[in-house]
Amino acid sequence: MKKILFISFIIFLTTSCSKELNQVPISTATTSTFYQQPSDFIQGINAVYNSLRGYPDRLLNLSEIRSDNIYGVSVTVRDWDPINNFSPGIAPNVYVEEAWNVNFNGIFKANAILDQITKNASYLNSPALATRLTAEARYLRAFFYFDLVRYFGKVPIIDHPVVAAEANSISRNTVSDVYKFIIADLQYAIANLPLNYSGTFPAYSATDVGRATKYAAEGTLAQVYMARSGPTYSVEGPGMASNEWNLAMPLIQDIINSGSFAMNANYANIFAYANQSPTPAGNKEAVFDVMYVSGQTPVLGATFVWGLTPNYYFTSLAIPNSNGSLEIIPVSNNLVNAYETGDLRKAATVFTAGVTSGGATDLRPFFKKYLDVTKAPAASRFDWGENFIAIRYTDIMMMKAECILNGATGGTQADVDAIVNSVRTRAGLSSKTNVTLAQLFDERRKEFADEGSRWFDLQRSGGLITTMNSWIATEDVAKRISPVVANYVIYPVPQSQLDAAPGLYNQNPGY
Repeated sequence: MKKILFISFIIFLTTSCSKELNQVPISTATTSTFYQQPSDFIQGINAVYNSLRGYPDRLLNLSEIRSDNIYGVSVTVRDWDPINNFSPGIAPNVYVEEAWNVNFNGIFKANAILDQITKNASYLNSPALATRLTAEARYLRAFFYFDLVRYFGKVPIIDHPVVAAEANSISRNTVSDVYKFIIADLQYAIANLPLNYSGTFPAYSATDVGRATKYAAEGTLAQVYMARSGPTYSVEGPGMASNEWNLAMPLIQDIINSGSFAMNANYANIFAYANQSPTPAGNKEAVFDVMYVSGQTPVLGATFVWGLTPNYYFTSLAIPNSNGSLEIIPVSNNLVNAYETGDLRKAATVFTAGVTSGGATDLRPFFKKYLDVTKAPAASRFDWGENFIAIRYTDIMMMKAECILNGATGGTQADVDAIVNSVRTRAGLSSKTNVTLAQLFDERRKEFADEGSRWFDLQRSGGLITTMNSWIATEDVAKRISPVVANYVIYPVPQSQLDAAPGLYNQNPGY
């Protein structure tokens, strides 16, 4: 089966490198004459999916490295150091810039296809297909905006194609208004996306596997309500202390009741190349995954696979063209020591055996969850064929437990214990009773390490500042990390955005 993601046409690919919000997205010069048959619209929506390509790398760079899972002190200062060190001068950082630019490129592309469906729907010859493509575009637009609000707080709402002059006049909206926009898009997506792509709808085919479904939209909306329910830390960030756990619960329960997903009995197999969608059986853990295709021209594979793995690991194995990060980005001792004896997740997630290169052995641990060196691409390290599970069924189950512990109706302490113990049993560990919220977050840390959820979990837990400062006091032997304050819950507005239209945006406090 072919994967739909990243199979796009050159007009859309050339827009993916724009550096500033005020660059013109897919304009009428390229779109007005393009959309004249259904396949044109399919290519258009594929281009929106294309903007997900760097999503997992972003999670690793801005969530994983920012958190207590990584102690990223380099010999030579690298781009990740100021992220890990809570430097106040990171507005020009490449990772911060990428998070803003690429998400807005995805939003621009979504707006362009939505505009063309409205203007040229007659070329689709199918109201049902027009509705489905609209739902896909609105889901992806909400996905990009949710990514933005969790990193930056206030961002401008752009709901139609814009030219540079108009973009230069659109100010940042309140977090509350951005969330309202996200929720409206996701509610439309839930109402209009299919349950799966194996039905009889005439537009469905094997190439549609991997597109957004109703369950993907439900999972994302549940995450939105839970993020909003987190504390504010007195900053205009993702938390609004909204206590919307009861809004998240029915969405989570619908995914569970569907019977379409299941926990994989073997933790390591969740990430195995042989067990990813689309396969004949599919990956039952994947509620929504970002799919990659290797061996294409232009290159459409993944880079997140080696993002937190040092290049000399590949060198030690004599694997050509598969270099990793420029230096080791070590897993923190605190996380390594958090795994209980016999926890099967540790060996599947963290490499601890040490690597010898140039006659020296480095014993510092690093993440390797997605690595299968037998699948290393022959031609380019940027072309791995591994999918990234953006919404995992185990997460859905643990989200339910979190909602219950925060007072949502429809579940009991026994349900919480059963969920956590199903996770622990798979990890080879004993059961617990009367699991607390703190214990749930500890379990989530080990379950989702190297998947980019830790920083968002800390945001939502209410303990981000105290947890990080306690960790810094014991982990930061080099004394490079600044104390964490409330302003650092979110990132600064990228410098390029401040420079593009001086005075349009105010910098986030603390930067």
